[in-house]
Amino acid sequence: MGIKGLSKVVGDNAPAGSKENDIKNYFGRKVAIDASMSIYQFLIAVRQQDGMQLTNEAGETTSHLMGVFYRTIRMVENGIKPVYVFDGKPPTLKSDELKKRGERRAEAEVSAAAAQEEGDNENFDKFSRRTVKVTKEHNEECRRLLKLMGIPYVEAPSEAEAQCAALARAGKVYAAGSEDMDTLTFGAPVLLRHLTFSEARKMPIAEMNLEKTLEGLGMDMDQFIDMCILLGCDYCDSIKGIGPGRAVSLIKEHGSLEKVVASLDTKKYPIPENWPYKEARELFRNPDVLDPETVELKWDTPDEEGLVEFMVTEKNFNEDRVRKAVQKLAKHLTTATQGRLDSFFKVMPKDPLTATKRKAEDDGDKKGKKKTPAKGGNKGAGRPRK
Repeated sequence: MGIKGLSKVVGDNAPAGSKENDIKNYFGRKVAIDASMSIYQFLIAVRQQDGMQLTNEAGETTSHLMGVFYRTIRMVENGIKPVYVFDGKPPTLKSDELKKRGERRAEAEVSAAAAQEEGDNENFDKFSRRTVKVTKEHNEECRRLLKLMGIPYVEAPSEAEAQCAALARAGKVYAAGSEDMDTLTFGAPVLLRHLTFSEARKMPIAEMNLEKTLEGLGMDMDQFIDMCILLGCDYCDSIKGIGPGRAVSLIKEHGSLEKVVASLDTKKYPIPENWPYKEARELFRNPDVLDPETVELKWDTPDEEGLVEFMVTEKNFNEDRVRKAVQKLAKHLTTATQGRLDSFFKVMPKDPLTATKRKAEDDGDKKGKKKTPAKGGNKGAGRPRK
C-alpha cells in the first residue's frame, strides 16, 4: 500500500517535488529497484490474451520471468544500471496489514471462482488479479535469472524499499525505483515510479524529489514522517475522518503527532486503540537495512548459454528471441559508453533533516545581518544575494 494519497499531497502542496521524465534521461544512472513490487506488477500485467498468466508446458507461471527479463533489458538499453532489492522478513508492525491482504485475497478467490462458473470473463479477470501473491519460488527464480543476466541484486534484511532508500542516501545509486510512496518516507532522495512499466503503456517516468517536497510542504523530515503516518501507512491504521488535506494542515499547525493527538476531538476523530504511531515513526527513521558501505554492486557479462538453458529448456521461452535479447543485453552492459558529467565528481547525498535545519539557521543569520550601504549609487548593491 505505501502511504495513502501521498502522491496527490505532493502534487497539490509541493508541485516542484515531482516531475515527469523520459526513460532516456536516466542514461548513466544506477537505480535500486524494489524487486517484490516489480514482480507483483509483472504477475498482474504480463498475461495471455485470455487474461490468464503466462505458463510453460508444465503449467508453471512464467509471467514474472518475462517481465524481469525484458523490462530489465529495456532499462539497460536506455543506459540505466539496475540493481534489484528483495524483501526480507517483514516488520512485526506490518502483521496486521499482511493479515488484511490475506483476507482480501481469500475474498477475491471466492469471487473469481463464482465469476468463472458463471462465465463472466470480465469479473473473473478482475478478481483473479487480486489473488496474486509473490511467492518464495517467484523470488528464487528471479534471483537466478538476474544472476545469469549479470545484473546485481541485494537481499534486504527487511523492507526492500527501505534498503533502496538507504542505497540512494549513501550515493551507491542515484535513485530508488518503486511504486510504493513510502520509499520517500524511508528517506530516498529521489524516487522513480513507472520505471518497470510496459513500454506499450507509454507512461513517462514519475520522478519524486524528497528535498523539494519538504521545501514545498514547509516541513522537516520528522514532520514529513509524522504526516505520512497520519495519512495512513502499512504499520498502523489511520485516524477515521482525517483525510489528506487535514493531515497536512494538522502537522503544519501543530508540528508533531503528539501535539496533533492532544489537540483532537476524539469523539469526532476516534484514535485507534493502542495506536503504535511512535513505533511506526521509529521504523521509518531507523529501518532494518544493510550498511550500504558493505554492499558491492557489480554488473557482469550475461551467461548466454545459462540463460538459454533456464529460459528456453526449462521455461519454454522462444530460443531465437532469448538469444537476440541476451546479445542486446551483453552489448549494452559491456560496451564502454560516455558517462554522465556528474559521475566524475563525488556527490555527497543530502540528509533532508540536516538540510532543513541548516536552512532555518541560515534564515536566522540573514535576519540578524544589517544591509550594507550601496556604493556608487547602485541601487540594491547592498542586498543579500539570493
